[in-house]
Amino acid sequence: MPINELLLSELDEEMKKTRTTLERVPADKKEFAPHPKSMPLGKLAPHVAQLAGFGLTILTTPELDFAKGSIKPLPFESPEQLVKAFDEGAAKVRAALQATPDEAWKEPWKLSFQGKTIFEGTRFLAYREMFLNHVVHHRAQLGVYLRLNDKPVPATYGPSADDTMGF
Repeated sequence: MPINELLLSELDEEMKKTRTTLERVPADKKEFAPHPKSMPLGKLAPHVAQLAGFGLTILTTPELDFAKGSIKPLPFESPEQLVKAFDEGAAKVRAALQATPDEAWKEPWKLSFQGKTIFEGTRFLAYREMFLNHVVHHRAQLGVYLRLNDKPVPATYGPSADDTMGF
């Protein structure tokens, strides 16, 4: 079985869970941060919504230097706007994943800022660490933000206190 086929079901599940989390982000709490060092909700939620675009970059280019890129932060307007941006990015990364041949996973991939290396490894490792694990990490942060704002936390790898998944 090709590698991309093994990864598609994981991508679909993680995107579904992330979409549900974004749907629940409160529009009236943009400035909320659980700690002074924490990213405000109005920056974290759009970051999560844009991460699928980063997955597309990993699958379709050999490298990214943030200083040379044209990635502009998505402004937070509403949960619906975040979900729309997320869905568009997720569809693109899914299509790119379907088109990624096995040999491409071994190719080098690099992330840098102004020439300073942030990550360097195989495309597979970049996809898993820099994209998919990154989405999961920030989705978990959003879950904490939801809980602290009395919003229902979606089930992810089993039921949450709010979504019992029929248990």
